[in-house]
Amino acid sequence: MSHVLTTAPAAGSLATPSPSLTPSEVERVVLDRYGLAGEARLLTSERDQNFRFTTQAGESFVVKVTNPAEDRLVTDFQTKAMLHIEARDPTLPVPCIRRTLLDEPAFVLQADGLSMVVRMITWLDGVPLHQVERSSGQRRGLGAQLARLGLALADFRHPAADHFLQWDIKHAAGLRPLLSHIEDDRRRGLATAFLDRFDAVAAPVLPTLRSQIVHNDLNPYNVLVAADDHDRITGIFDFGDLVETALVNDVAVAASYQISPAGDPFDGVVEFVSAYCSVRPLEEREIALLFDLIAARMLTTVAITNWRALRYPENRSYILRNSPSAWDGLERFAVLDPGKVRDRLAAACLGN
Repeated sequence: MSHVLTTAPAAGSLATPSPSLTPSEVERVVLDRYGLAGEARLLTSERDQNFRFTTQAGESFVVKVTNPAEDRLVTDFQTKAMLHIEARDPTLPVPCIRRTLLDEPAFVLQADGLSMVVRMITWLDGVPLHQVERSSGQRRGLGAQLARLGLALADFRHPAADHFLQWDIKHAAGLRPLLSHIEDDRRRGLATAFLDRFDAVAAPVLPTLRSQIVHNDLNPYNVLVAADDHDRITGIFDFGDLVETALVNDVAVAASYQISPAGDPFDGVVEFVSAYCSVRPLEEREIALLFDLIAARMLTTVAITNWRALRYPENRSYILRNSPSAWDGLERFAVLDPGKVRDRLAAACLGN
């Protein structure tokens, strides 16, 4: 598959509707494959189909039914990564794979003339991060946990690690055809200006930086916090965007959701990145690119979600859930001095 899109991404799971199993069908599958009786309830998802399954004993799991268009090797990549994380750092708040009666971490299900991979993972308790007020302690906790997750994945290898993923910041150049779908002239111009800067400043340097397999999607919809302590991270999930890329891209993705809503937009970013560096220091060259990489992630969010919302209007609200904050972030980034941002981040991180 080409690493640069020349047209809208009309192939693969980004353009394929999610599976359409019913809760009763999932209940039968779980009973047959896992020997567990219980109730399945559909959860919101974009590319795949997810169910919360509660056993008769009250134990909860998530049943993940993968989009039929998903590359099987990529699905195996995600499964093996979760098993690797559990082995390397079992105290990380990430889901664990539940094996079938045949000791399989995943299996292929035939339904409606299609074949799809099914996995069951442990349910994580907590409140979704996007539903609670943000705080300094929370951002520091997120930074430290992401660094630990990256360390757990540092020695993980898989044949599908370098698969093409448009959400990977290193492929931001491929977003250019999608910008024409942004109807507002001013916003389209803003997005174009940031992409031009990415191509000139970041793209030539990224291939020379440290790279490894990373989570690549630490957004507020993929994080849980304790109900009685919103600064304590109780869950990091959704490994659907796992990919091998520059390590700093993982930090930039997460940092793009830490922009302070009032005052200096970079206050929250500095807190998050500094906490990350306290566990796993970033190199000076990586820190120097963070401004442009964070902007590129926000650009990726508005470009892809805008295109997908036009294609699937029935799922518009879910697809666009992160788009307003990304647009706001780009607007606020446009008035910042990248040099001053770089110096501020360097002072915060290199002093750890």
